[in-house]
Amino acid sequence: MLCEIRSLGLSGVSGYEVRAECDLSGGLPAFEIVGLPDAAVKEARDRVRAAIKNCGFTFPVSRITVNLAPADRKKGGTVYDLPILVGILAAGGQLKLDGPDSAFVGELSLSGALRPVAGMLPMALAARQAGVRRLYVPASSAAEATLAGGLEVYPVESVGQLVAHLKGEVLLTPAQPWVPGPDALDAPDFADVKGQESAKRALEIAAAGGHNIAMVGPPGSGKSMLARRLPSILPALTRREALEATAVHSVLGLTDAEHPLLVQRPFRAPHHTISATGMAGGGSPIPRPGEISLAHNGVLFLDELPEFHKDVLESLRQPLEEGQVVISRSAGSERFPARFMLVCAMNPCKCGWYGYSDRCRCSAQAVEKYLGKLSGPLLDRIDLYVEVPPLDFESLARRPRAESSAAIKARVDAARAIQATRFGPDGPECNAHMGPEELAAFCTLDEPGSALLRGAFDRLGLTARSYDRILRVARTIADLDASERIAVEHVAEAVQYRESAYLRR
Repeated sequence: MLCEIRSLGLSGVSGYEVRAECDLSGGLPAFEIVGLPDAAVKEARDRVRAAIKNCGFTFPVSRITVNLAPADRKKGGTVYDLPILVGILAAGGQLKLDGPDSAFVGELSLSGALRPVAGMLPMALAARQAGVRRLYVPASSAAEATLAGGLEVYPVESVGQLVAHLKGEVLLTPAQPWVPGPDALDAPDFADVKGQESAKRALEIAAAGGHNIAMVGPPGSGKSMLARRLPSILPALTRREALEATAVHSVLGLTDAEHPLLVQRPFRAPHHTISATGMAGGGSPIPRPGEISLAHNGVLFLDELPEFHKDVLESLRQPLEEGQVVISRSAGSERFPARFMLVCAMNPCKCGWYGYSDRCRCSAQAVEKYLGKLSGPLLDRIDLYVEVPPLDFESLARRPRAESSAAIKARVDAARAIQATRFGPDGPECNAHMGPEELAAFCTLDEPGSALLRGAFDRLGLTARSYDRILRVARTIADLDASERIAVEHVAEAVQYRESAYLRR
């Protein structure tokens, strides 16, 4: 007898429908799974057999063939345990299904209990798009599945509980849509930072427009401290942004029943020993998202920037421009989202004191070698450069607290609201994402501003990319001032952030 069960699979960070076709036929007893299964899928045979027996059902003594369609796409993971079990029981007449609008996803233990699976959110979104009405998932994954909306999500603890529901004996109650609790931001506050007003101003501009920023200064000047306080002034995630970011974390198993949805912007700070694959994503046979995708709609903080391997830094170039990364392998390619704010911190030399103290003994050649890992194309993709000098004793000894993150965030939110009104629901999320059409429409300069930028262009040897980035930064500064037009002082401040000696070395 043949039975077809609907299920879901993962491709990158997107889900797609899978049909588990279970056939029981005569011949010598055997259990085969076809449809390009990986090792984890093939091992489902032993988990399903043990779960069926330990739950009190009869495992068919016949030839069992399970085809996971579409058969030309490689299947991975343990999500097919439950649909295979349901298909075998239904094909053997031990279970009656509740209609063709149901789908099943879940990993089985040998006792028949269901365990959570990675990637529940993208699979639930794919189920809704495929017309599934009822989705049966492990109880610990139900909260995440409800985020997709438009589905009846049934939390299942065990095979026995599922069978009792399908037989109409003890009905399961659909899970209620998960609602986040009070948003408690745990990021440190800018009020703890003494001095460094110019760096705070640059970070405020970066947050208001979504711009990339690099901070240069000696050890202990507060670069890392400032960067780790950036999330406290970033605007809240929209529903769409939260779902996009959560999908990436879900695929890597970084969500749980208590926190199925990201309610704060991601902040990723990988160590400088990370590989290019760890940064951009990859792996074999199925590519996985890297740190830049985990930072999607959030912040990627690279501390001690020149210490990163050169190939790691160069892997950032395409994602910084396109907001996505494409991982190509012989078996195919995957596209991962990677729209993030790049925040960098670096010393001016290997010892860290070049240009700030007589204790530096680095030669000009040593400084050039230290900074040589940073290519011109990468530096050109950073919007703001700000120096973070060491603080004197008086600045450190002062007791009054600085301006709080809440006060800065209020200005950032006001600037983002202006941008949302300007671009509309179908336009860019912020000024940093403006394309040529938006630049032409919203970044026109008056004659003084144009003359200032013309002089800076010739004097600094700017590129076409840096010209556009200056316009975007100037537009953000004008938004912080609630100005409809970009004035000459806005252009001057934007140019100031491109005049770093380290950018023009």
